[in-house]
Amino acid sequence: MTDAPVAAPRRKRPEPFEVTVRSVRFESPDTATLTLDPHGKKDYLAGQYLSIDAHQFKQLTPLITFLEEQKGRREPIRQYSLTSAPHEPWIEITIKEEVYVPGETKYLPLLSNLLVHGLAPGQRFEVSGYSGPYVLPEDTDTFTDLIVHVVAGSGAVPNFSILKDALHRDVKARHVYVCSNRTREDILFAREIEALRAAHPDRLTVVHTLTRDPGAGDAYRHGRIDLPLLDRLIPEASRETCLVYACGPAIHPWDRRAALEAGVTATPRFMETVLGVLHELGIQNKRIRRETYG
Repeated sequence: MTDAPVAAPRRKRPEPFEVTVRSVRFESPDTATLTLDPHGKKDYLAGQYLSIDAHQFKQLTPLITFLEEQKGRREPIRQYSLTSAPHEPWIEITIKEEVYVPGETKYLPLLSNLLVHGLAPGQRFEVSGYSGPYVLPEDTDTFTDLIVHVVAGSGAVPNFSILKDALHRDVKARHVYVCSNRTREDILFAREIEALRAAHPDRLTVVHTLTRDPGAGDAYRHGRIDLPLLDRLIPEASRETCLVYACGPAIHPWDRRAALEAGVTATPRFMETVLGVLHELGIQNKRIRRETYG
């Protein structure tokens, strides 16, 4: 197998195009999947994302004006990973509503509430895409026979796309899908992933870990993703050749700055913890793809 896998994302400049909302499907009380008609613009790779500029939504203008005054800069475009896979008829994005927590959240959330609760079928808006290097190598089977997905919360979104795509295209590599959530109700795409596991029992292993649901039963593991778990799921013989796709929350730059000013170390979050475990297992950075949110 090739030693240094290099993904081949499409580097062309993302182009704006219009989409139409076909449906809104709630995955949980605070997370919704938007099914979008891209009007023929479907040239993307599993794991990539769309970009959305909040300035196009007039109902957000007062909040945008306030936030830009507070921050002293223009509000940036937001990115949302694609839930869909290229073989599916429509494109989908899944959005978790951000909440403002006094004393913890620095600024009011801007766009997620509108995308989760404020769009109706038939509404049109503009996106830019498709972008992102969080994709499988073009010839995955020459790089590995094991793909490990390590995700938390809405970090499941791009990995779900990658998983569906790889199984549909009959990529020969086996998959291990490890997903961390607080409770069973927080798990995204639980039924769909179980259906994939049942259809491909020799190609897909699924493990759910729950941090706040001690009575979850035998189908779920209580606790966080840790060294003993990944040590069991990633065979020692595969640690030099596997590909790991890790997606989840990481330390926010604000937290790093605050910790630096206080003379302390920022508290590790999911991504920092998982990377530490993977390195302990001897998996090199060149074998790890990562995507984070703060």
